[in-house]
Amino acid sequence: MLSGYRLMWMIVMFDLPVVEKAERKAATEFRNMLLDQGFAMSQFSVYMRFCTSPAQVDTYCKRVEDSLPQGGKVNILQFTDKQYERIISFHGQAKQPANKAPDQFGLF
Repeated sequence: MLSGYRLMWMIVMFDLPVVEKAERKAATEFRNMLLDQGFAMSQFSVYMRFCTSPAQVDTYCKRVEDSLPQGGKVNILQFTDKQYERIISFHGQAKQPANKAPDQFGLF
């Protein structure tokens, strides 16, 4: 049985330089890599991904590290699904309903 304490979420937050054309291209390539790896944009420059284990988080952290552009700042947060359930979100001043974790397929 999968546990909400073992299931993990990753958030990649970044602030990349975009003054020069080459910097904009590198930032776009980085965002596209995150999308290709299954991350979803939560906010501009904030991408989230659900992972089934800490080992999978480590794998995606390495992929992000291998794709870092020159300059800028990138932070990766890791937390459990149980912690994710406690996120409080607002759109304007309206409180949003709690985020639903992705559906899991039972193999046995």
